[in-house]
Amino acid sequence: MREKLLEICDRWDIELTEQVPLASHTTFHIGGAADYWAEISSEQGLAQLVQFCRETGMPYFVMGRGSNILAADEGFRGIILHIGSRFSNMEWKTPHTLKCEAGAMLIRAAKSAEEHGQTGMEGLSGIPGSIGGALFMNAGAYGYEMSQIVSSCTYLDPKGEIHMRKASQLDLGHRHSWFMDHPDCIILTVTMQLEAGDPAEITAQMQDFLQRRSDKQPLDLPSAGSTFKRPAGSYASKLIDECGLKGLTVGGAQVSEKHAGFVVNTGDATAADVLALCREVRDRVKKETGYLLEMEPVLLGDIELGA
Repeated sequence: MREKLLEICDRWDIELTEQVPLASHTTFHIGGAADYWAEISSEQGLAQLVQFCRETGMPYFVMGRGSNILAADEGFRGIILHIGSRFSNMEWKTPHTLKCEAGAMLIRAAKSAEEHGQTGMEGLSGIPGSIGGALFMNAGAYGYEMSQIVSSCTYLDPKGEIHMRKASQLDLGHRHSWFMDHPDCIILTVTMQLEAGDPAEITAQMQDFLQRRSDKQPLDLPSAGSTFKRPAGSYASKLIDECGLKGLTVGGAQVSEKHAGFVVNTGDATAADVLALCREVRDRVKKETGYLLEMEPVLLGDIELGA
């Protein structure tokens, strides 16, 4: 099996490494080693690797920036298909239309929009994820969402065929997209439709949003962003704060003292620490407010939040 995998990667110019620590590739800085790590550089190479995994039964996981992931301390027994810098081309198709490969950084795309005097991405400019990941979860901040600018995307289906879907077919809602219900489909490219704006105003708004993010969020410590989904009728951070849980700590994991919606890694947190802390927060909030919080980060590997 390993020989066949090496053969495919060599043929399609895919960098393959073994026993790669996931802590080095997630913004939480948590996680054991993945058996294999493949740097995707083409749609064809990705399709060949997916086909190989399906034929051999090798588990695989598609990862972008790793900004919304909690990886298991034991790592991942399989292959990580990393859609990163080698699959990150951006192209302005028209003065208002930007097409990006899924591995392009959202921050980079927003900067390009700023440079071209195009408005629509200002509030997204500080989100540390990839374009593919941003569409997958319909990322947003400060009143901006991917759903407001995406016009279409292409994706790879489980059979290795490439399809296009328009925005109206993507079921984009609050932190939700069609891809969450079809996890075997892999986002390849995202096309965004922007509008001409005042360059000075665009820059000023981006700087304002970045400053607000810095003032309110614990950017100095590793995290996976917002740790809990927003429950209907309230906000996770508000509920956690009202329950007096800021600063609550389990091992190296802590409910941020700066923003209750973030669980942060104070230096040596494990996935087990984070899950234990999240269970405590969930149970306390449920008992005291009646709201049931759900974790937002994707759990990678053999881990679960539990009852």
